[in-house]
Amino acid sequence: MTERVLVTGGLGYLGSILCEHLLQHGYQVQTVDNLMYGAGQQGLFHLCANPAFDFVKGDVRDEGLMRRVLRDADVVVHLAAIVGAGACERDPLLATSVNLEAARLLNRLRSPNQLVIYPNTNSGYGATSGITYCTEETPLEPISLYGQTKVDAERELLQSGRTIALRLATVFGMSPRMRLDLLVNHFVYAAYKERYLVIFEKDFKRNFVHVRDVADCMIHGITHSEQMIGRPFNVGLDSANLSKEELALKVKEYIPDFYVHFAPIGQDPDKRNYIVSNQRLREAGFEATRSLDQGIQELLKGYAMEGRPLYRNAS
Repeated sequence: MTERVLVTGGLGYLGSILCEHLLQHGYQVQTVDNLMYGAGQQGLFHLCANPAFDFVKGDVRDEGLMRRVLRDADVVVHLAAIVGAGACERDPLLATSVNLEAARLLNRLRSPNQLVIYPNTNSGYGATSGITYCTEETPLEPISLYGQTKVDAERELLQSGRTIALRLATVFGMSPRMRLDLLVNHFVYAAYKERYLVIFEKDFKRNFVHVRDVADCMIHGITHSEQMIGRPFNVGLDSANLSKEELALKVKEYIPDFYVHFAPIGQDPDKRNYIVSNQRLREAGFEATRSLDQGIQELLKGYAMEGRPLYRNAS
């Protein structure tokens, strides 16, 4: 029998890629999304012809709706969230409601047999030294409302059983619902469109991972659930534990006239600084394979398709 996967937030940056990958692997897919980003979320029209794909417009905080869509699901991938520190700070009540309370609602309504794949953020590791690798045993010390709500939701879901938590590195790559606030995507966009970038606190480090590797990792979690249930896993690219300076210089390899100014004065409000070990995930049989170089080349092709930006006479 074909497994049925419910993807909340399925028309978002990650969800729109995941739905495509799930269908390619033979799953039946139903996605719930409130379309809060409007016209920017119409990138899955090409899936509508697939009888294994279904879409429900709705809010994951709606108990009646969630009861209905959970009824037939074997697996739930809970992507619906207000994502990013800035977005959460702009509307803290919305962020807490969607990121935490909706996860609690899902946890209360799901059956004991339903598997939940829950994407957390490895920004929960906070402002570390950037020298020692963070493992899944490293204490979580989020420094933003976004990080705190995701960490709290992860804790509750893991304590309830049949949950796999994936602590995602900063994701990059093209998607039908594109995001430019992610570091790699932003740096490449600035290089391609503006040819300059000012960077504060250039030595702060992050780990990175391609959006399609994340989708494949989620499918790996479904197919290898019994050996992964009840634990968190860092999901990142081992070769991409980089400082902001190293990332900018990597982008500059593809756009030589990209001018990067490393500002000696001033601070980045985002104080996250960490490198991450992905060994536990590797031991569970999955490893990210899409390189940063591949991602940069992909992004450059995608940005070339953008055309003239809104409110500008020149491209």
